[in-house]
Amino acid sequence: MSTLKKNKRAKLAKKHKAYGENKPALGNSLSQRGKAKYLGGNGRKTTGITRRKFKKNLQRIRVIEDGKVVRRRVPVSLIRSGMVERPVVREPFTVDQVEADKKK
Repeated sequence: MSTLKKNKRAKLAKKHKAYGENKPALGNSLSQRGKAKYLGGNGRKTTGITRRKFKKNLQRIRVIEDGKVVRRRVPVSLIRSGMVERPVVREPFTVDQVEADKKK
């Protein structure tokens, strides 16, 4: 195996470890007829089953990886849970306290 392939696989493995695999989960979609028993009906009958994909809610955001800011497609669940480290953005038209101290 070439070194290039090895490095590529190592990078991919690292990305999967950090953000999980972003492939959609497979499932079924049911078409049904009838009214539920608890609503006074005779029960629901399935008339068709088709395969479908449950896609993750991916957002393209800037994240910090190994001290560098990079763009990644990350699931919203990871962003909301705080598992992804995002870069700190300074407010516009403000001066950092460190810069202000240097000028004095």
